[in-house]
Amino acid sequence: MSDEHRPSVLRSLSLALLAPLTILLTGCGGPNLLDRLGATNWGLWGTIVIVLDLVALVDLLGDGGRETTSTVIWALLIIFFPVGGVLLYFIFGRG
Repeated sequence: MSDEHRPSVLRSLSLALLAPLTILLTGCGGPNLLDRLGATNWGLWGTIVIVLDLVALVDLLGDGGRETTSTVIWALLIIFFPVGGVLLYFIFGRG
């Protein structure tokens, strides 16, 4: 395997290993971003999560060099797993 393909393989492997952990940490039945926006009282942590999710979505949609499938997958991950999705996006998705 050449050195230029190694980072993309490691990134894919890391994402595959962290995705189930993220689902467990965020709680499978927890509120997604749309549920959080529909709530009347967000609280401090809810507000922080919503702001970070919106920043991540704006950053994601502003990246014109990204493939459409990658954009859709990241957007769905951020929307349906707000805490874990935004963490994964800021760690792995901005490259």
